[in-house]
Amino acid sequence: MNQDVVCFSHLRWNSVFQRPQHLIKRCAQQRRVYYVEEPIFDSGRQAYATLDVVDGGVRVVVPHLPDSDRGRTPVLRALLDTVIARERIRPGILWYYTPMALAFSDHLNASIVVYDCMDELSNFAGAPRELHDAEAALLKRAAVVFTGGRSLFESKRHLHSNIHMFPSSVDSEHFASARLPGIVEPADQARIPRTRVGFFGVLDERLDRELLAGVAALRPQWHLILLGPVAKIDPASLPSGPNIHYLGQKTYAELPRYLAGWDVAMLPFARNEATRYISPTKTPEYLAGGKPVVSTSIADVVVPYNILGLVRIADTPRDFVLAVEAALGENSEERQRSADRLLATMSWDTTWQAMWAHIEALREKDTPECSITSSLERASQVPWRPNASPPAVETRS
Repeated sequence: MNQDVVCFSHLRWNSVFQRPQHLIKRCAQQRRVYYVEEPIFDSGRQAYATLDVVDGGVRVVVPHLPDSDRGRTPVLRALLDTVIARERIRPGILWYYTPMALAFSDHLNASIVVYDCMDELSNFAGAPRELHDAEAALLKRAAVVFTGGRSLFESKRHLHSNIHMFPSSVDSEHFASARLPGIVEPADQARIPRTRVGFFGVLDERLDRELLAGVAALRPQWHLILLGPVAKIDPASLPSGPNIHYLGQKTYAELPRYLAGWDVAMLPFARNEATRYISPTKTPEYLAGGKPVVSTSIADVVVPYNILGLVRIADTPRDFVLAVEAALGENSEERQRSADRLLATMSWDTTWQAMWAHIEALREKDTPECSITSSLERASQVPWRPNASPPAVETRS
């Protein structure tokens, strides 16, 4: 019988579709997967968890805690044990994207612990002070570590004996649909004049707002289009103007239709601690969609994409404008042939198969697995509010 996978993530499943969603959906084709999100704080008086089965069969668990609940580790542990008991989960593999989840899951005695380190989260705005210590503890416990890019691998490789680099991959077929003739453009973008320079992703502290403002001012006849949610920054701090358009968050399925209507795709990332180790998934997605790309000098974009002549690099508004103008005049057929050769080697399917091969090697070892019985006992015995029932789990599909 297949053991189940319990994944702990700092990213909401229904937010921007990126690395965890690509990999965990593929994992769910082989076994049951429970994707545990960070808690939501609301006005309720009692903690509870929801469980939704989403497209692809992934079971998404969302803890809900009262606003006033500050001692949340015991509460989250109780919710986790309740879900394990009621779902009769056999957690043979614990898969972490956030080290902070170790605080309420370190009692689970799974056969294999995986740490997929997709970002240097401690460099992000609002990172918990405890994150460094939590990651150190997770690295000690993990049987295998994956990193989301080359620069992140170089910074972590000395911390673990079984660490492997898996940079951002791509669903080429999905984004190549942007190249199909007759693709229907979304109404909110169709009204925007050409020339269009576009971006999709989270709008947060990694966005170079001064660069965007400078490019918009230097080329008022161009139109900058940004898709995605605003996070951790004041929306009022985003540059504004008649040629800057924020169209909000779009679904993963919608992105090729927007990409099809751009003349150039951009990666206007600031050069700061939050972007020091990023490996943007949108780089190969833009290329698969057939668009020339201009980026700031992000290390994992420079190598390999700029080195291979697939992405132009510029860090100042004036240089960025010149790079976009060069991209507009390039030989797109020659670039696309080179891009397609690279993209053929970096599909999410290939990445997942390579990751799973490392896990299969570990599965041959005889290590203890989590006991369902012990989880049932913990669910009934864990300290809770006096005279209150164990935490509720609301199951939906």
